[in-house]
Amino acid sequence: MKGQLISPEEFGQIVIKARPDGSAVRLRDVARVELGRDNYTFYSRLNGRASATVGIQLGPRGNALETSNAIRARLAELSKGLPSGVAVEIPFDNAHFVQIAIHEVLVTLAEAVVLVFFVMWLFLRDLRYTLVPTVVIPVTLMGAFLAMYACGLSINVFTMFGLVLAIGILVDDAIVVVESVHRVMEEEGLPPREATRKAMSQIGGAIIGVTAVLTAVFVPMAFFPGGVGGIYRQFAVAMIASMLVSSFMALSLTPALCANLLKAHTKSVHQREARRGLLGFAARAASGFTAGFDRAASGYRGLTARMLRRIGPMLAVYVVLVGVCGVLYWHMPGGFLPSEDEGQLQVMVQLPAGATQERTLAVVKRMEAILHAEPAVANVTSVIGWSFAGSGQNVAMGFVELKDWDKRDTDALVLRDRLNEKFDKILDGDVEAQLPPAVPGIGHSDGFVFRLEDRGGVGLDALKAAREQLFAQAKASPMLASVHSEDLPDAPRVELIIDRAKAYALGVQFERLTDVLGSTFGSTYIDDFPAGGRMRRVVISADAATRMTEDDLLALAVPNTTGGMVPLSAIATRHWTIGPVMLTRYNGYPSLDVSGHAAPGYSSGAAMAEMERLAGSLPVGVSYDWVDAAREETAAAKLTPMLIGLSLMAVFMALAALYESWTIPLAVLMVVPLGVIGAVSAVLLRGMPNDVYFKVGMITVIGLAAKNAILIVQFARDLYQGGMPLSRAVTEAAGARFRPIVMTSAAFLLGVVPLVLSSGAGAESRRSIGTGVFGGVLAATLFGLVFAPVAFHAIASLTHGKKRLAALHRKRDERRAQRARSGENERAQFTNGR
Repeated sequence: MKGQLISPEEFGQIVIKARPDGSAVRLRDVARVELGRDNYTFYSRLNGRASATVGIQLGPRGNALETSNAIRARLAELSKGLPSGVAVEIPFDNAHFVQIAIHEVLVTLAEAVVLVFFVMWLFLRDLRYTLVPTVVIPVTLMGAFLAMYACGLSINVFTMFGLVLAIGILVDDAIVVVESVHRVMEEEGLPPREATRKAMSQIGGAIIGVTAVLTAVFVPMAFFPGGVGGIYRQFAVAMIASMLVSSFMALSLTPALCANLLKAHTKSVHQREARRGLLGFAARAASGFTAGFDRAASGYRGLTARMLRRIGPMLAVYVVLVGVCGVLYWHMPGGFLPSEDEGQLQVMVQLPAGATQERTLAVVKRMEAILHAEPAVANVTSVIGWSFAGSGQNVAMGFVELKDWDKRDTDALVLRDRLNEKFDKILDGDVEAQLPPAVPGIGHSDGFVFRLEDRGGVGLDALKAAREQLFAQAKASPMLASVHSEDLPDAPRVELIIDRAKAYALGVQFERLTDVLGSTFGSTYIDDFPAGGRMRRVVISADAATRMTEDDLLALAVPNTTGGMVPLSAIATRHWTIGPVMLTRYNGYPSLDVSGHAAPGYSSGAAMAEMERLAGSLPVGVSYDWVDAAREETAAAKLTPMLIGLSLMAVFMALAALYESWTIPLAVLMVVPLGVIGAVSAVLLRGMPNDVYFKVGMITVIGLAAKNAILIVQFARDLYQGGMPLSRAVTEAAGARFRPIVMTSAAFLLGVVPLVLSSGAGAESRRSIGTGVFGGVLAATLFGLVFAPVAFHAIASLTHGKKRLAALHRKRDERRAQRARSGENERAQFTNGR
């Protein structure tokens, strides 16, 4: 016996009523039975053709590239069984941007390695000396990848950014070792093995100190809360892992390579190099550079000696620079993440309330025509009846895939503004192009989202009036652009007023009434049936022709308890009203949406500050709150001072524990604000905000500024404790550390240059982090060479003065005690004589 119906014909045979004469009323007699769509509310188009669109969202722990590859492989397998004329296309894949962005970062990484190699050859002028730090780079990167894997991190844009930043730091320790061995070999004429032993005894402590500082400064970032903390942790783990492995290599592999590979320079070698064509020209140029650098080092030694004789004026200049740093930082515009060209745009379409799907489709076709007229557009996917704001006949959504970055000359941000100018000419609805969010999952578009809340119970009408007031003020502000609401507009609707007394008298139950209304103007799920190897739904609904007008509504018949049919007009009246399609509560309060983004030339932080200023004039009882990326930005901004303070405290505690002194930590920390001046100035000159990437760069600058100061201060302390006069010890330490500081800083700066000059996918992020780090390290190097000796001399002199004063007090007390003992002895002798 067949237990399930599987075709429309079989469903049509269902007997609804059997008569005594043997005749029957079947379902096909009173209804149209067909295979149809599960939902007629929305449908989609791809490049103007009908399509069935499937959206796949990455899970919280998913890998974008692995997921994309797995989906593509599965689709290729399923495509073999599709009927002719049906094809599968993937017009929108965020993994493509991730893949290209990682490739661009890898190219940047390779460029950084080449530039670092060039710097080391320029200073050392010997391939043997140059290859030693270069060999350390791949070994250190392998160790860093292993450490990241152990910590559960993947190779993504953020970790790769950390490794690009770390390239210059990776070779720092190796450069310091090689340069110290080179200096000992030249100055003392020792063979490589003995020179390596002596050099390591001089700089081993500095390397450990530098590693302690550079790792400690990133530790607070790893514990930063919220969504921003997830970004910070990627950077922090990548940087810490790289530096720990680099330090281990500098204390193990690098000395071994130096002892076995290096050879002392001889004049004959340089002379032979000078006679060789192009290589000879490069050797002569390098020799000229070396001679000039030696003169600069000698001049720097003399400058240090003169500065130490003018401690007071130098400290006054230092105070002025720190003040300038504070003023510049205070006036930096805030931001979250840079608006990135991800190769995608999205378009929101909203028509007036009550508009039909036909009108919405007409607007969508005009939108598609405008998009396809742009040479930079590759694919356009349109969804009618749905958008991020909600679903309905009057809304639609467009997903735009742009051509690859090397195949177009238009940036996504410029294209967005140009498209919006064209969309403004569509008068039948509101059409707006938007950038996708900077971080997937934090909001649905670029810009800010602002929720107005009815905290005083003022009512929906007063809340809407406050929103309109805010719109008018925002429109007049030059800092804001496209401030609007993405809530669905109020729609006309029919309100039925049921006469419950009549309904009760006529035997109409309220449940029966709602069932009839729901089945007629909506649909009712009945059961499932098998088709095509899957279970499909059986749904009933009234034919469209029977539910088109108000009269159709009142003509509905409702069964009563006696089996009769009662027309709806007998128990109800109707009238038209206007009301919200959807009500939203946020934090427990009725709320309305306000969205927008910063005008060109202004940062998101400046736009949000302007919105908060305008919100200050809201009526009593109406408040606001930030959501999505804007909420993350405000939370991160509030915690930034604590992050910087904890990083500085970590540096101080690491140095204090390592050197068992407060003079070295204090002298090192005095140099840190000078590096921040450069970072802030560089970012302001390029019109960039104080965003997440700048904060990462600033923490990096703090560590690198401290590193340069440690190289001078630690050596000066050792010489001073060895009995050398303070001024001479500081001068000798500054002169001896001038070359490694300049070499490591130059290597780092050239390693960052590819970030500063980035283009293509993810370029905005790379430029943001590279600009701050480049300016900060440049300033930290220049100012650090000047003020690190001054800071240590001033603090050591103060400490020496206190120690000397304490010694004088001890000698005075000893003399008083000695005189007191002498007086007691004299009195005792006098008493005995009597």
